[in-house]
Amino acid sequence: MGFLNALPGAVGQGLIWGIMAIGVYITFRVLDFADLTVDGTLATGGAAMVMSLMAGCNVYLALLIAFVAGCLAGLVTGILNTAFGIPPILAGILTQLALYSINLRILGKANQPVSGYKYNLICSMTKLNQALIVATVFVLVIIALLYWFFGTEIGHAIRATGTNANMARANGININSTKIIALVLSNGLVALAGGLLAQYQGYADINMGRGAIVIGLAAVIIGEVLFGKIFKNFALKLLAVAIGGIIYYIVMQFVISLGLNTDDLKLLTAAVVAVFLGIPYIKGRYQETHIKTAKKEVK
Repeated sequence: MGFLNALPGAVGQGLIWGIMAIGVYITFRVLDFADLTVDGTLATGGAAMVMSLMAGCNVYLALLIAFVAGCLAGLVTGILNTAFGIPPILAGILTQLALYSINLRILGKANQPVSGYKYNLICSMTKLNQALIVATVFVLVIIALLYWFFGTEIGHAIRATGTNANMARANGININSTKIIALVLSNGLVALAGGLLAQYQGYADINMGRGAIVIGLAAVIIGEVLFGKIFKNFALKLLAVAIGGIIYYIVMQFVISLGLNTDDLKLLTAAVVAVFLGIPYIKGRYQETHIKTAKKEVK
C-alpha cells in the first residue's frame, strides 16, 4: 500500500526527470557528445528559478530564466570544446566545476526553499494532480517542438554531425556551430527540468544535480531497451526516453518500499544503468555466437 500511495509522486518526479533525460539524449545519442555539464546545469536551473521567484518574477518567466541560464552553461561547454579544442568530457567537467561556485553565488547559500511562494508554483508535490498535468504537458510540448526543430535544416545538420562529423564537414556543415547549438539546447532543457524539480520538491539545493547524468542515461537506456524495436519515429524515441524516466523512478520507489536504505540509491542507480547498457552488448554477442554456431552446423 505504501508503494501504491507513493506511485503518483514517482510518476510526477519521473516526468520531470524525463525532460532532463531528453536533454541528455540530444547530446548522448543525437550529437554523440559525452556532456557532463548537466550535473551542474540542473542545479543552475533550480537556483535561477527560485531566485527569480524571490525577485518577484512570474513563475513562467522564472522558468524561462532557468532555461536561458542552462543555455549559457551549454554555450560555455561548446566554446571550450570547439574554440579551445578541449575534449568533450573535460569541457563538461570544467563547466560543471565552475557552475558549483556560480550556483552558490546565485542561491547565496547551499539551500533555498520556495515555501513562501508556494501559491505561485505550477508544479508542486503539494498539488500533485496539477503537477502531473503540468509535467505531462511540458513533456509533450517539448517533444513536439524538438520533432519540428530536428526536421529543419539546422536540426538535420546537428544529426549529421553526430552521425559522421567528417562527412558533415565535407558537405559544408559548420560542425562547430552545430555542436554549440545542440549543447545550448540540451543544457537549456536540463535547466528547465531543474526549475520544475525545484518547484516540485519545494527548494533548490546546490547538490540537487549530483548524479543527474547517470539518472538521465538510465532513462535513455531504459527507454531504448524497452521500446527501441517499437518506437522508430524520432518523436516516439523522445517519448520513450521520457517514459524511461518514469519507469526508473517507479523502480526506485518500489525498491525503497522493500526496505532499501536510501543511502544505497546511487549504487542501485549505477547498477541499473550498467545492466541496461550491457544488455544490448550481451544480446549482440549471443546472436553473433548463435549465427556462427548455426553456420558450422550447416557446413
